[in-house]
This record gives sequence, C-alpha cells and structure tokens, in this order.
Amino acid sequence: MGISCRAIPAGLIRCYKQSGSSKDVIAAMKFAALISAALLVASFSAVAQTQTVPASREQVRLTFAPVVRQVAPAVVNIYTKRVVHAAASPMFADPFFRRFFGDVPGMTQDRVQRSLGSGVMVGGDGTVVTNHHVIKDADEVTVILSDRREFEARVVGSDERTDLAVVKIESKGETFPTLTLGDSDRIEVGDIVLAIGNPFGVGQTVTQGIVSALARTNVGVADFRSFIQTDAAINPGNSGGALVDMEGRLIGINTAIFSKDGGSNGIGFAIPSALVRNVVAGISKGGKVVRAWLGASGQAVTADLAQALNLARPLGVLVNNIFKDGPAAKAGLLDGDVIVAVNGREVDDTEGLRFRLATLPVGGDAQLSVLRAGAERQVTVRLVAPPELPPRDQSEIGGRNPFSGAVIVNLNPALAEELGVNSSLTGVMVLQIHRGSIAHRLGIQPGDRILKINDAVVASVADAKRIVSGPSSRWSITINRNGEIMTQVIGG
Repeated sequence: MGISCRAIPAGLIRCYKQSGSSKDVIAAMKFAALISAALLVASFSAVAQTQTVPASREQVRLTFAPVVRQVAPAVVNIYTKRVVHAAASPMFADPFFRRFFGDVPGMTQDRVQRSLGSGVMVGGDGTVVTNHHVIKDADEVTVILSDRREFEARVVGSDERTDLAVVKIESKGETFPTLTLGDSDRIEVGDIVLAIGNPFGVGQTVTQGIVSALARTNVGVADFRSFIQTDAAINPGNSGGALVDMEGRLIGINTAIFSKDGGSNGIGFAIPSALVRNVVAGISKGGKVVRAWLGASGQAVTADLAQALNLARPLGVLVNNIFKDGPAAKAGLLDGDVIVAVNGREVDDTEGLRFRLATLPVGGDAQLSVLRAGAERQVTVRLVAPPELPPRDQSEIGGRNPFSGAVIVNLNPALAEELGVNSSLTGVMVLQIHRGSIAHRLGIQPGDRILKINDAVVASVADAKRIVSGPSSRWSITINRNGEIMTQVIGG
C-alpha cells in the first residue's frame, strides 16, 4: 500500500489511494488533516508576526487634506462683467438699413455678460495669475478668496498667445497667502496631482488624478504649446486654477479640456509653471511679455526626414531659415542643423522649441544641442528681444486704388512675434481693413502679404505707397494669403 500526497494552493494536502485496505486509507486521511492544520497555524503565525493592527485613525486613512489645507487659501474664484452693446433688433444691424436711416434712438441696448473662472495667488501683495480667456474684454473683475471675502481687481496685463493674464487685488496693505511655483520640468508621467478651481461656479473644488502625459504640443488653445495632461477632473470654471503636486507646489495653470458635452472626460491640460513664471515676471515688470528671439526657423523632423538624415529616431527641428545677423547666425547655427535640445531638455518639434525658448529670459544664454553631419555639438546662443528692423512704418492707404482703406506695415521680427507669425517673413503685410472701404469690398484681408502691384515688386511700405499714388485704369495685385499666392485684376 502507498499513499501519494501533494499540496494545493489553499494550503491543504490532497492524498490519493494507490493500494491497501480501507483502514490504511482512513489513517492516511487523518495524517493529511493533521499536516494541513499544522500548515495553516504556521501561516497565520507568520502573518501575525509581519502585520499589526493600526494604532490610530491616521494610520487607517489615506488623505490629501494636509496638502489641500496648505494650498487652498491661495486659489481664488474670479468673476468678470462686461457690458455689450447689441442691436435691439437684427434689422437695426443691417448695413442697408443703417445706410438709409442712420442711428435710430433705441436701436441698440446694453446687455451685461458675466463669466467665471479661477486664479492663483502668486504674490503676497495680491498678484493673481489666471487665463487670458477668463478676463478677456472684462469691464469689471472681482476676486473672491476661499474665506469668501471679495475684492475688486484690475488687469495688470494679459498675454493672449500663452493664454495667461495677471490681475492685482486692491489689497490696502494686506498680505495674502501664496503658492510657490514648482519646477514643471521635474514632474513625471504617473505623478499624483491635485486640481483646484471653481467648476461650474459651485465654489472651490478639489479633484485628484495623475499626470497622464507631458509636452502635449498638438492642443490648439494657445500659440506656445507644451501642456501637462492630467486626468484630474477639470470642468468649465476651472480655467486659471491651480494644478499642484504632493508638496503643495504650483506646477501648472489649468486651461483646457477635451470634451464633447462641456464636462470632464478625463483629459485636461495645464500650462507648465516654467512658462507661467516667465510670463508673470514679464507682465509684472512692464505690462507685457517680451520673449527671446532665436533668429532661426525650421520644421519638425518627421520619420521620413529622420531616415533621410540618417537619424536614429524622429526628433528635433531641422533649421532651414536663418535671419541675417540674428542670434542664431552669430552663434554659428547653419541651415541643415537639427536642434534636438535646449539647455538639456529635448524638443520634439517646432512647438516644443518655441516653448523652451519662451521659458527663458531675454538677456541670458541658451545652450542648443545640435546634430550636424551625424555628430552632436553644443551651440551657445545669446537670447535677445526681437528687433524692430526694418521700422514698421505703419500707414493707411487712401485714394482710388485696390488698397484704399487698408492699414499696411513692414514686417519685422518684433511685429511677427506680436502677431504670432513666422519671424523670418519679410515684406509688407495688411494689418487692418476699414469696413466699407475699397479694400474691404475687394476681399483683401488682414494678414495678407502684398507681393506685387501692377507687376512691380513691393518690398516696403514706401514701395506700396509710391506705386498706388499714380493714376491707373487697371490694377493687378498679387498677395500671399496663408501660403497661397493669389493674383487679382481690377478694371481695364
């Protein structure tokens, strides 16, 4: 007779009869039961030796309350009011009606628009950072603290291209709680974060999530795109609120969500604190932001380009245009160079390069990591403000010509920076069109670049003014609109 036994996951022993009498089987079963009991006792003893019963409530619960207590007083609600002059009837807004009847008493009426958002105290003197779209065109701004006190505030400055703005509470000498700006370059995907704001106007609310992704550059809510993506619930009203890490440091300003119905779908975006710091400093000093100018432009390295350039993977920006006598030219940057990092931080595309430069102060240096002929080298570039060369020479065109009623300017790097267009563009641009003018009726638009008038090349505002000053029964104009060359013939 023999008994074969094996252990099973539950810690018991299963025995199989091979041969022998029923007494032998019963004895074997009793033996197996004793062994199982001994194993269970040993298992419970081991667990008892390694685990202890929680000694207090604090050991039982997991809470973010200490972080929230620290940061919540520095997050504020922002309410704005704007008076809109609207036509009392759609008929009154019709140009044909206004042409014959002019302004009729009561044809317009004032309507008050109200909006809400959030903000973050970054200065004890009442300096608050928020989103540009929260305070855009506001006539009145009211800041409400977490303790429900209300203060009137003024807009110090706003930067539409980064969607950031700074407002200042009329504090009368009071010192307010603030949030410390953290280093957004040190956060990683998977880090726990808290979002604090005023969603749907219900009052201050805290949500928790993780950093889902970094350096999101394909989100078209601002010109400088390198957003922190988080799944912490962000909803309308959260705009301008704080995204903080577990040490209570501000790592981002919540600004946008992906949503089909206006609610949170778990994909929110925040402006990194690296950019917030530079924008707030610029607005606080002079009311506007002056960004560093590289004096070079290029294109993102795609998979095809990477293969053609014999690169290991798609990365960086291929330089294909360098401004004469600009910082890049003086530093020795060449057409065909691939910029792969700025101060050791990788750049994936042109948006990433622009973002990295926008976080650096004018007057300093930037260390560019550049691939040239298969080898990496370091290039030090001096960061300067974009120059006003050539002078803008802003002028309004009059007379009987196709551009009558248009305001035109010479393009230069400073203007290109303000307009958010490629700083390498040159020539003459239409800045503004007066309604009802000849230029307006011909369909000329702001942003059009004037290339030729009557087959004469237009290189400056002076050229354009000289050409249109002479009489002509037939006009031929050539413009560049968003990269498309268009020629129009008028008269003759």
